[in-house]
Amino acid sequence: MKQTRALTITGGQLVLPTGLTSGALRCEDGLISAVGDADIRSDDDVVDAGGKLIAPGLIDFGSFAIDKPAFHFGGITRAALMPDQSPVLDVPARVRFAAQSGKPDFWVHPLAGATIELEGRELAEIAMMRDAGAKAVATGRKWIADSGIMLRLLQYAAMLGMVVVTHAEDAALAGNAVATAGEMATRLGLPSAPAEAEALAVARDIALAEMSGARLHFRQVTTRAALDLVRAAKLRGVAVTAGVTPAHFMLSDLALKDFRTFARLSPPLREEAERQAVIEALADGTLDVIASGHDPRGPEDKRLPFSDAAAGMAGAETLLPLALTLVRDNIISMERLFDLIARNPAQLLGVEAGELRVGYEADIALIDPERPWVVDSDRMEAQAGNTPFDKQPVQGRATHLWKGGVAVGD
Repeated sequence: MKQTRALTITGGQLVLPTGLTSGALRCEDGLISAVGDADIRSDDDVVDAGGKLIAPGLIDFGSFAIDKPAFHFGGITRAALMPDQSPVLDVPARVRFAAQSGKPDFWVHPLAGATIELEGRELAEIAMMRDAGAKAVATGRKWIADSGIMLRLLQYAAMLGMVVVTHAEDAALAGNAVATAGEMATRLGLPSAPAEAEALAVARDIALAEMSGARLHFRQVTTRAALDLVRAAKLRGVAVTAGVTPAHFMLSDLALKDFRTFARLSPPLREEAERQAVIEALADGTLDVIASGHDPRGPEDKRLPFSDAAAGMAGAETLLPLALTLVRDNIISMERLFDLIARNPAQLLGVEAGELRVGYEADIALIDPERPWVVDSDRMEAQAGNTPFDKQPVQGRATHLWKGGVAVGD
């Protein structure tokens, strides 16, 4: 898919790292060629934004499945794919195949499996997977319990210039828990683990990252104690970043009250005080990424007793409207939002996208932040509609999407 005609988008609000500004955007040969003051030429394909947001296409960091229709609905043009596939992304051939799987209208950035079969015992061929297209290395859904293995992984990744993406949950404490220890888990009689399981994992991995000089990204940090550790590490200059999904700033463990398996997530939903801590961390810059956590699960995985149901949610379609609630609630600015859902993920992947900048990839979304719609699990574009936000009214939709300057669907 190659852009054959220059595209100029006028009459909108450009979402720039410095704020919103009125102006136009021009794209040629798949790249952004002008931002703000763009001369319209006679042979341009001209689109009137009608006052909507002209924004970079969203980049979803850490998806478990690639559902192109769902991502396109959500204004997402790229996704970092977790290695937890069948088979696991732990050899170069699988990474290379995954990197080609979404083209031409969606780019998949595979994350290399850190260990063979993601079992945490033996490092995989990370350098070869990097050469095959892996943009970072990830431990998958699991935490590497062996500190020696984790240190070697971080040292090796530092030599290769790759970010290590880790799951923050001490497996020995978490065990087979499906909920966070507290009043709700006790009332429902669910196997639970203390919230401190996250902080212990974060503390160890930060210490190892500090020793090795590696870049470390926690895919989800959802508790006050763990967020405090990330905050302190950043102040010391440790190269650590952290993400979260909308579920953990929108919902508390009260969502489990009817044994709703759509709210069975990993990490599990936390108590209200922890949810408030996540919101504070989004406001003060401690958290760097909001990702969808896209992990669609069919009825065979969700229509089970809560303790037996698989963790995961379909999140690609709801990422944008749920993240926009932070702007409407005056917690963050619009430009900060797009740092979280586009610019920062692009920087972690090392790709020239996620920002309206001359020379960057022309991955563009036209967004109506006020457009109302209702989340309906029965009508979602994803492989399965297992969302904890089913039937919830939301606001915000991508009305047009371009990948490399070409309208998606053309």
